[in-house]
Amino acid sequence: MIKRVCCISLLIASSAVSANGQLKAVPLYTEAELIALIKKNQHLKRVKDDDCQLLQDIEARAETMALPSYQFLYGDMLAYGVCVESNVELGLYYMRQSAEQGLSSALEQLGRYYDVGQLVQADKAMAVVYLREAASQGNLSAQIRLVNLFNAGHGSPRDYEDAYRWLFHSAVADKKLHNKIKKALAHLAEKMPQSAIRRARLPI
Repeated sequence: MIKRVCCISLLIASSAVSANGQLKAVPLYTEAELIALIKKNQHLKRVKDDDCQLLQDIEARAETMALPSYQFLYGDMLAYGVCVESNVELGLYYMRQSAEQGLSSALEQLGRYYDVGQLVQADKAMAVVYLREAASQGNLSAQIRLVNLFNAGHGSPRDYEDAYRWLFHSAVADKKLHNKIKKALAHLAEKMPQSAIRRARLPI
């Protein structure tokens, strides 16, 4: 505990030896930087690239400061044994802590895990719960997966309109993904009354 408090209060950046033998400071990740890495799914690679030098700082910010982005990072590290001994149960605990604080990436990842049965037993109802919350925050991956779950017969028709609205108003540059979304929305529209579709398409 004393070691963690010191890491927090002093905000010490760990040191790594560069190729030319000089000490190279490894700066702590800002919240914005870490969230950007998480969105690109590069957070674990970054930790490994930094030679695991920030492990104590990451643990302290996840456990003691309860920062959602660091809880997510530490949870992933534990789940997949990156710089720490693998502990899936504890990793999921930190991911859930992050999700409870509203981090959309954590919500989306847990929803995906429950959808496909990765690390946890498959549970479509639980997947919808997590994905709906992430989708409402604009998480495109969650929006697509949520609509696909509805199209497969899971979830409640009461949520179709919101799911349609979120995905319909998403901005997507990739043509292949755009066509995929178009087909998914067309499928969902078959399950909805025209009045609900019209409302969902109104500007937001």
